[in-house]
Amino acid sequence: ESDRIKEAIVVLDEVMAAGDSSVPRNILEKAEAIAVFPSLVKAGFVVGGSRGHGVISVRDTKSGAWSSPAFLTITGGSIGFQIGAQAIDLVLVVQNRRGLEQLLKNQFKIGASASVAAGPVGRDAQASTDIQLRAQILSYSRTRGLFAGVSLAGSTIRQDRDANERFYGVAYRTGQIVTQGLGGAPEPSSDWRAALARHGHRGPGDIRTH
Repeated sequence: ESDRIKEAIVVLDEVMAAGDSSVPRNILEKAEAIAVFPSLVKAGFVVGGSRGHGVISVRDTKSGAWSSPAFLTITGGSIGFQIGAQAIDLVLVVQNRRGLEQLLKNQFKIGASASVAAGPVGRDAQASTDIQLRAQILSYSRTRGLFAGVSLAGSTIRQDRDANERFYGVAYRTGQIVTQGLGGAPEPSSDWRAALARHGHRGPGDIRTH
């Protein structure tokens, strides 16, 4: 679990350093929550599948501080013309409380539980009005390897309570960790929270209270 957190920090730092391919800082500054899945593996021949592990933290609506991480898994399958294997670093940016509530459930299906859209990229990019109004979660992916027909549609995100138990000593639910603060902040939680604060900082007048 510590390695997963460290890998998520590396992914976030590298994605934000990607210049024209980075997540716009203004998107992260407005985020309610951020989830990172390092090295999500997709592989298949005609029938494909994917599996990965990630972490999520939620921003406190009053203080703007980020929570300690909770652990998630993502699984999915697809049928169509596809061949090859691919490792994807996936970043999900939750834009509003409804999207967050859906993601914190025990099981969240991309494209069914809440609207998910590919987010705009570039340091100065602005999310279009259409994306802002319709998408509750914006997705960003960095791809290595070869694969035809990449899609997260139909993938399912679940709480990883086994990982939560290994890291915190108790099999907390995701919401107990990220909204109630249970479990404390075992290391390297402070490094993860610092990375989120570094890339998703809000000014003192920009804390939302809804």
